[in-house]
Amino acid sequence: MRMATNLTSLFSLGIVGALLTLSAAVAEDVWYPMAIDVWSPPFNSEHQHTVQQYTPPGRASRPWRICASIPHLKDDYWLGVNFGLVDEAKRLGVALNLYEAGGYENLATQQSQIAECVTKNNAEALIIGAISADGLNSVIADYSDKGIPVIDLINGINSDKIAARVAADFYDMGLAAGQYLTTLQPDASKAAKVAWFPGPTGAGWVAAGDKGFRAALNGSGLSIIEGGFGDTGIAAQTRLIEAMLDSHPDIDFIAGTAVSAEAAVQVLQKRNLEQRIKVIAYYFGPGIYRGIKRNAILAAPSDSQSVLARISIDQAVRALEKQTLIRHLGVTIKMVDLKSLPKFDLNSSIAPAGFRPIFSVAP
Repeated sequence: MRMATNLTSLFSLGIVGALLTLSAAVAEDVWYPMAIDVWSPPFNSEHQHTVQQYTPPGRASRPWRICASIPHLKDDYWLGVNFGLVDEAKRLGVALNLYEAGGYENLATQQSQIAECVTKNNAEALIIGAISADGLNSVIADYSDKGIPVIDLINGINSDKIAARVAADFYDMGLAAGQYLTTLQPDASKAAKVAWFPGPTGAGWVAAGDKGFRAALNGSGLSIIEGGFGDTGIAAQTRLIEAMLDSHPDIDFIAGTAVSAEAAVQVLQKRNLEQRIKVIAYYFGPGIYRGIKRNAILAAPSDSQSVLARISIDQAVRALEKQTLIRHLGVTIKMVDLKSLPKFDLNSSIAPAGFRPIFSVAP
């Protein structure tokens, strides 16, 4: 994934620049049409959705001002979201200002950043990857009442004031990861232990993923050993995994967030346990991609987060321009393992090589 940094000739540097430009261009040109899941009715709790083909709108009628707020940029999952937001804002010709709160423990920071972004930039639409499913409800209601459409991006918000939701159902993500494990343990009478690390407490996507994962393992020979909730920083997840292995050295699998899986690979290698204990994640990112390629991680479902970010910009523009709006959609989930990896479109989930965080886009 990383290009060598010791190229010294201008010719070689030119090739690197050309490749990066090509990578970004490819990401823009080929991401649509895209298979999406459309919830009918919107926001239903029975996971009822149908597959449709999605095509984005053309250039916006005016340079709308959009604010986006995400939990953090501490892992590559949200870097992929950053890329998708920025690239689609450029394609549509709208202004974008992005704030990141620094972690799932910083709800008050996200609240204040949203207020700052909207006020400072006279935002006309708001995209939120929420730290808390309920903690932003009053903020959302206030902006919605002022005529500012709010798009719920990825994490899930329990508010009837959102204009639209752009997110895979993390119940389905957890379910897919759990079902993959059950195929490795087809004999329900043969017991195995799975250490489970669902992510930060209070986040809507974590609660949904936890339910889906448990549903998949119900009735199987796999029993869940509680690894504990924790922030999706590498240090926090490493501490949880170390503690789990100290207290339960007999586990067979480690399952959890992408950061949990990446931390697990490092810890298992340090303890010489990588051959005995297998690792799976319930969402996809660059670290998971590398782990699957090296056969250090079994698999992960992808919600195509870069594409979800693009569609959230589309939805904000559609809401502002009074166009027909799909109120609840997600990109159809794809399970990625070593066998399916060659056919998987990495641009749907991973920012191009060399991409660095970008916090504003001028139209």
